[in-house]
Amino acid sequence: MLPATFKLCAGISYRHTRNMTGLRKNAMMAIHHELSKLSGPGPSMWVRNIRRKSSLLCSRIEEETMSESEQVYVRQGQEALQKSISILSNPDGWQTEIETSTGDKVLSKVLPDVGKVFRLEVVLDQQPDELYEELVENMERMGEWNPNVKQVKILQKVNQDTLVTHEVSGETPGNVVGPRDFVSVRCTKRRGSTCFLAGMSTQHPSMPEQKGFVRAENGPTCIVMRPSADDPNKTKFTWLFSLDLKGWIPKAVINRVLSQTQVDFANHLRDRMANNRGMEVSMAC
Repeated sequence: MLPATFKLCAGISYRHTRNMTGLRKNAMMAIHHELSKLSGPGPSMWVRNIRRKSSLLCSRIEEETMSESEQVYVRQGQEALQKSISILSNPDGWQTEIETSTGDKVLSKVLPDVGKVFRLEVVLDQQPDELYEELVENMERMGEWNPNVKQVKILQKVNQDTLVTHEVSGETPGNVVGPRDFVSVRCTKRRGSTCFLAGMSTQHPSMPEQKGFVRAENGPTCIVMRPSADDPNKTKFTWLFSLDLKGWIPKAVINRVLSQTQVDFANHLRDRMANNRGMEVSMAC
């Protein structure tokens, strides 16, 4: 199969086929797939190098086929991811907001160009892939298990890593914070065994501001999931949360609502994953 793949790639060097974007993309995807087969359990340096270069070239070819607006969404998603990683990588200045009896912790700090950001740190009993499936592949079902979210709708799938979504928040106890909605670009990445789910506010032509809702802004936000150092079957789950609810709400109220929202999210996610596992056991029986 590999010789045929190289013939396909050689074919795109001819002038009359060079600008056939679909053929170029298929060729690079094919060679990347074949190199993956060659890599085995311990790929040599040259295979790893060629795989990296072919992956980069595939990304460039994919970008060439995108419209200008799609490229903007991709850049926004990458910006949200890079900025989030930068914030999370800096250990200075974090103060504890909440610490539960189960070890869940919410930290916060104020950044000059962002405002107050919150950081949830918990350990969950599932592997990162299981959580990734629930939070990304089943994203539109989040309203089924998280009462703080009324609806999540995918407005546009830009590429395999980038989505544009519309979210509607649920009511807070006592309706302290009224209905909010968000339009967000979301970027998903995997680096080894670590999963990143980053996002920030954006605009989309199909979802202008909605009557009866305050259009809030979020970002940068990012969920990082990696195997726990103590138990690889569990996940160290970190959620960077930055949100501007808009409207006339005292800062003390906002801080309390946002930090509690993160703690609630962790509990709702635990319950969801436990229920999923219970259903799998029932079906197996």
